[in-house]
Formats: sequence, C-alpha cells, structure tokens
Amino acid sequence: MDFNMKKLASDAGIFFTRAVQFTEEKFGQAEKTELDAHFENLLARADSTKNWTERILRQTEVLLQPNPSARVEEFLYEKLDRKVPSRVTNGELLAQYMAEAASELGPSTPYGKTLIKVSEAEKRLGAAERDFIHTASLSFLTPLRNFLEGDWKTISKERRLLQNRRLDLDACKARLKKAKAAEAKATCEGDLWNDEVDKAEQELRVAQTEFDRQAEVTRLLLEGISSTHVNHLRCLHEFVKSQTTYYAQCYRHMLDLQKQLGSSQGTIFPGTFVGTTEPASPPLSSTSPTTTAATMPVVPTGAGLAPPEEAALCLEEVAPPASGTRKARVLYDYEAADSSELALLADELITVYSLPGMDPDWLIGERGNKKGKVPVTYLELLS
Repeated sequence: MDFNMKKLASDAGIFFTRAVQFTEEKFGQAEKTELDAHFENLLARADSTKNWTERILRQTEVLLQPNPSARVEEFLYEKLDRKVPSRVTNGELLAQYMAEAASELGPSTPYGKTLIKVSEAEKRLGAAERDFIHTASLSFLTPLRNFLEGDWKTISKERRLLQNRRLDLDACKARLKKAKAAEAKATCEGDLWNDEVDKAEQELRVAQTEFDRQAEVTRLLLEGISSTHVNHLRCLHEFVKSQTTYYAQCYRHMLDLQKQLGSSQGTIFPGTFVGTTEPASPPLSSTSPTTTAATMPVVPTGAGLAPPEEAALCLEEVAPPASGTRKARVLYDYEAADSSELALLADELITVYSLPGMDPDWLIGERGNKKGKVPVTYLELLS
C-alpha cells in the first residue's frame, strides 16, 4: 500500500511538471527542444498517410455499400466479433420482383418471357456485385483498416511517449538553468547549490538518454510508412483488378441479354425495330476508337439481315474495297452467334471495313481466309 501511494505521488508529480512545462511553452515562457527537419518531415508524412487512408477507406465503403444504415449495422457486427449476415443485393432483389411479376402476369406472354430473361440477367449482375464487394473488402479495405487500427495506433502511442520524454527533458534543462543562476548569486551557501547543480545535471543526462532512445524508436516506426505505401499500392492494384473483372462481367451479361431481346423483338413487334432510315449510332468515320469502344452495341434484328446461309455466302463473294480497310485490335473475346459472324480473341489484330448500307454497329472483319461480321464495340480501331 505504501509503495502504491509513493508511486501515485511520483506519477502525479511528473504529470504536474509536464503540465507546467507544456503551459509555459505555449505562452513562450520556456524553451522547447525542436526535432530535426528530417524527423518533422517523417511526422508530417505519417499524418498525411493516416488522414488520406481514412478518407479513402470511408469513401470506398460508401462505394461498396451506399446504404448508411447497412454500413452502421456491418460496423456493429464487426465490433461485436459476429458474422455479418448475408445481404441481398439490389440487382438480386430486382430480379426477384421481376420473376414474381412474370409468374403472376403470365410467363408465356411476351412481357412475361422478357421479364424472366431480364430477371435472370439482373440475378447474374447481383451475384457479380456480391463477389466484387467480397473481393474488394478482403484485398483493399481490410489492409487499410488494419493499418489504422494496428500500425497507426502503435505510432501514435510512441509519439505520445516521445512528447512526454521531450517535456521531461526540457523541464530538466529549465531546472538546471535555474540552479546555475541561483549558484551564481549565492555566496555563503555555495556547497548547497553545487549539490543542486550536480543533481540537475544528472537528471538532465538521464532525461536526454531516454529522449534519444524514444526518438530512435519513433523514427524507425515513422520510416516504416514507406513499407505501408508499398503495401497499399499492391492492394490498390488488387482493387482495380477486381473492379475491372466486375465491370467486364456486367458488360458481358448485358450483351448476352441484349442479344436475347434483340432476337425476339422483331417477332413481338414486327416492323417496329427494323427498317429504320436513321442509323442506330453515328457513322464509323465520325466516331473515335475510344467513343466507339465505350458504346453499348444495338444488336441487329433478324428481319433486317439476310439469313445466315445467304449472309455467309455474300460475305465470301464480296471483295474488300480498294481503300477504307483498317486495322483493329480486339478488346474482348467474342463468340460468333452464327456462321455470318467472325469469332474473336482478345488482343488479336484483324482487318476491318464497312459495306454500303451496312448497320454502323457492325463491320466486316478478316483474319486470314476467314471473314465475317464483327461488333464495333469489341474493337479498338488503330489505323
């Protein structure tokens, strides 16, 4: 009990001395030991890393889960070390509503059949979104959160300890300075003040040693921020990769859906979607490769094209124009729907050209002896 009381009194005295030193520094009544420029740069860099990591983390959470109530619920589950319940995505919920509507309105009707097709596509989109959220959380959010809750807390703790060591050091400097000033004024009590000066010098040496040791520990932790940047860079690449995969899956699902709807719309609405005099998209010559690749193709209907056998025959008999052929790089794999189309592999180079009266969303592609129609959105025109 006596030991605890003594320790408590000692801690209270140290706290009081630091408070006095800190207050006098704020009012400019005491000198402050300044850290070197390199150390200050490390501190500023660490603070900037922490602040921007928090902002990026919060905004990524908003991107993955726009619902604030759902984010709060997931946060509480994580703090309670409980498994977050599985949540239905908006796409999956829309797919469920469409499937139920088709069942009630008539699955054999044109509207019901279309609702079923769209609901299946929305269900696949929802599943892709779920996979993307899971992958992005593990590969990107978790490392950022681990830095803030682990490494940064350790750095903050050591910085506070360094601040206390600095206050102790400056308090010892001030005490020694006062002892020397009193010694210079004293005449008859010289031995007494000599002891005080010796004691203050001893305390200063101890305080300086502890400060230097703590400064080295803190400096090593701050220099570790460079490794944190490397780790976050790797995580950022993983996030971009998962996002690219997600949007590519969504693009393929929607292309498949558009093909399914395009193959039946001419039968459901005869004369509505075919025979239009205006092109579905700007002419190829006025469209840049970047714009063309970003445009969703309008799948041509069966009524506006020749039967597959005739189209294939005509393509083989038609010679490419003397001018107007261009090289194109294939952006994505493409599986030919029929014999009139040319199957494509990503990153291969083919020769393309257009024929008079042809749908502007399609071109004629040639690879060796093979020839067929290819969708413009799958190509990057090079020359």
